[in-house]
Parts: sequence; C-alpha cells; structure tokens
Amino acid sequence: MSLRSPLRRVTGLGSAKGGAGHWYVQRVSAAALVLLGCWFVAALASLGGASHANVVGWLASPISSALAVLLVVTAAYHALLGLQVVLEDYVADHGKRLAALLVVKFALVVAAVIGVLAVLRIAFGVAA
Repeated sequence: MSLRSPLRRVTGLGSAKGGAGHWYVQRVSAAALVLLGCWFVAALASLGGASHANVVGWLASPISSALAVLLVVTAAYHALLGLQVVLEDYVADHGKRLAALLVVKFALVVAAVIGVLAVLRIAFGVAA
C-alpha cells in the first residue's frame, strides 16, 4: 500500500512537460503562414498575365523580397514542427526516430537555404 496520492504518482510523467510551448509556436507559425500565403497569392494574382521580367521586378522590390524570405523560412519552420510531432508520435524506435528527425531537419534546412538564396538572387539581380 502506497501513501502517495494519485497526483503525486504522475507528477513529472506523461506528455505534459514541454508540449505547450511547441503547440503555441506551431499555432503562431500557422497564423503567420496564413497571412504570408494570402499576401503571396494576392500579389501573384494582381500580376495576372505579367511577363517574367515584371514578376522578377516585383520580387526584386525590398518589401516583396523580405516578405518572400519570411514566407520561405516560416514555411520550413512550420513544416519542421509538424513533422517532428508526427515522427515523435508514430516512430517507436528511439534510434530510427532520431535518424528520421535528423534527416527531416537537414532536408528542411537545405530547402529553406535554397529558397532564401533564390529570393535573394532575384532581389539583388544576380544574372544566371
């Protein structure tokens, strides 16, 4: 017979350690993606049938390029948060989970760097 209360037995156990911060950051990044995504779609729609040079000129403006970089970085970070939760929930083996997390993080960092460099290359007018 134990003299511990049921609350005392579960203190420090379970999923209630640090999930609230992760949940909050994921919701904030989702809200940012909604705003940035709406801006991007509306901006591209306003360009209509513009030529390639007009679209490049639009993306070369400081505000458009800054918002495009924010969109790329936020999308990569949000994807990382979501995939991390999926991997932690559904991959039981600790070694496989760690390997999968490292592969996903590496792939998303590479994708984000490529996206940011592409936007910056257009913004600064570097020729192909």
